[in-house]
Amino acid sequence: MTTLSTSLPGGSRTLGDLRVTRFGYGAMQLAGPGVMGPPADRDGALAVLREAVALGITHLDTSGAYGPHVTNELIRAALHPYPGSLHVVTKVGATRDGDGGWPVARKPADVRRQVHDDLGTLGLEALDLVYLRMGDATGPRPESLAEPFQTLAELQQQGLVRHLGVSNATPDQVAEARSIAPVVAVQNMYNLAHRHDDALVDDLAADGIAYVPFFPLGGFTPLQSAALSTVAARRGATPMSVALAWLLQRSPNVLLIPGTSSVAHLRENVVGAGLRLATEDVAALDRIGR
Repeated sequence: MTTLSTSLPGGSRTLGDLRVTRFGYGAMQLAGPGVMGPPADRDGALAVLREAVALGITHLDTSGAYGPHVTNELIRAALHPYPGSLHVVTKVGATRDGDGGWPVARKPADVRRQVHDDLGTLGLEALDLVYLRMGDATGPRPESLAEPFQTLAELQQQGLVRHLGVSNATPDQVAEARSIAPVVAVQNMYNLAHRHDDALVDDLAADGIAYVPFFPLGGFTPLQSAALSTVAARRGATPMSVALAWLLQRSPNVLLIPGTSSVAHLRENVVGAGLRLATEDVAALDRIGR
């Protein structure tokens, strides 16, 4: 039985003129080891994608760099033709090399090629939302995004992209992007242990712009992990459940895209994100990143 999207943790909100569930799904883990090559269990990967839609999830996050092209092709194989309520979001700005690295690819020709590749591999005439990925695998870097973002804005004007976002970006880069064209979402690393974007989350919320954190359990120290585990034990939940629940309760503009290659784990994440944290839990968790 399909669960209505309104029953998912956090309900739904808008990305521009698109309405999506705040609990979404990130497809990166469906590719092979190191996000390279096909999955060991293709049928299992297709089952995860179909279960995500069956649960009511309407926000799928992918990138042509995953595989490369692997997760896009899996999404198309599992779900095309897509339900009208489903919105597939992608990213441009990086490619892959033979060693599994993530070389920057943000020249205008690179951006155009990646958008057209995504359209082809996903089987779409227009992409709902495309993020420009800045920085590199180590994190954001202070540099201008004007040239590649202007290219994305031109592709939007041509009708190939509906909405624009930025990823792995600094607040200054977000501001620069917004000076060029409307931004509906920012996707950065953010979690209980990494609170560097606190002010940005709040500023975006005030302007109705979504914030999409990745690595919800990334970069914890042993001490921070112990603090998280203490709250999880008190609530009879897993650390991942607590981390996801905290993110949903952090701000109404936060959208989740936890990834997994397991149907059972996907269901666990949905249930876990619905955990209601008490005031004392939030206070203890807030001390982790501050």
